[in-house]
Amino acid sequence: MDELARLRWQCRRGTKELDFLLNRYLETGYLVADQAERALFVELLGMEDDLLVGVLMGDLVLEGMAGLIGKVRALAMAVGRYHG
Repeated sequence: MDELARLRWQCRRGTKELDFLLNRYLETGYLVADQAERALFVELLGMEDDLLVGVLMGDLVLEGMAGLIGKVRALAMAVGRYHG
């Protein structure tokens, strides 16, 4: 399984909101991200869903991930489907 296919599988979380946020970033932001940002995204995908929801919805702030989280949310809002 190639890297993008593996990441696409990890983006499937079972909730529309998480699936949309993660897949939108993978399809647009990940492909142009530098290695450090890609590594942060992989780390983000390793989180449990309850923690991930808190981080992506802005309820929890993780040091060092604010830039990535901002990009994930901005890319989702750019298509007008996410209003978090």
